[in-house]
Amino acid sequence: MPDRSMNGIYPILSMPFDEDDRIDEEDLKRETQFAIDSGVHGVGIAMASEVYKLSEAERDLATATVVEQARGQVKVVVNTGSQGTSLALQYSHRAEELGADAVMVAPPNIIAPSADELVEYFGRIARAITIPIFMQDFATAPIPPTVAGHISKKFENACYAKVEAPPTPPRVAATVREGGGNLIVFGGAGGTMLLEELRRGAVGTMPHCAVPELFRKVWDAFQSGNPSKAENEFSRMENILRIISQGGGASSLAIVKEILKLRGIFKTAQVRHPATPLDKITLREIQSAVENSGVTTITNP
Repeated sequence: MPDRSMNGIYPILSMPFDEDDRIDEEDLKRETQFAIDSGVHGVGIAMASEVYKLSEAERDLATATVVEQARGQVKVVVNTGSQGTSLALQYSHRAEELGADAVMVAPPNIIAPSADELVEYFGRIARAITIPIFMQDFATAPIPPTVAGHISKKFENACYAKVEAPPTPPRVAATVREGGGNLIVFGGAGGTMLLEELRRGAVGTMPHCAVPELFRKVWDAFQSGNPSKAENEFSRMENILRIISQGGGASSLAIVKEILKLRGIFKTAQVRHPATPLDKITLREIQSAVENSGVTTITNP
């Protein structure tokens, strides 16, 4: 029986790089523990972690580092999707071997698979591993809610969905409905529509790791049946979310890393190339938004 207990706030960790463009293991451990100490329910290594820019050895290093730091504290979800089924199988096997609690798999998006091919893609992965699978749906790699529901009914451990194809609120509702109780639905897309998604049946979200304690406050207020408090807590991070979402692509990654640097978690805000440095106006806007949110900033290590 796969673990169906996962819910809540599961931030996707940013990947810290040193000045020589190597993974900074110390900062990755610090970020993982920072998220845990902020009250998150789990952490993820995924697209916002720049996994698509990592070698296989680096993927192993990142996964092993986070799993070891998080062990016994929170669950770890690792992105293992690929453009080919064989490579997705390889990544998924390896994540399970390294101790991940679940994998997150997006469909191929260079050549979009048919519905039947999607079922076979997820089916092969589901048959090959024992840990749960999050089916990741986003704009350039959509999984129709009907197909996600069908897969969840056919393969027991394909029991989670991360919905990111916009607009997410109605898609969350449709995915919950089509899952018929078999599918556990999370939101994503930076957590910008968290409240709307929770109202439609999502059980959690996978945002960035810039302000995990604020996401936890929103979650707690919503779960306690206090929607006004949840909205007030969400408003504390709206400027931050707006700045991150307007960045787009590598700029959004850089904005999150700048916040982590401001908060003393990262030594640098380096994003692997291709990436354009943030301009001075954006840097000032980031600092102002963080200060106005009321979260703690500390001296950089």
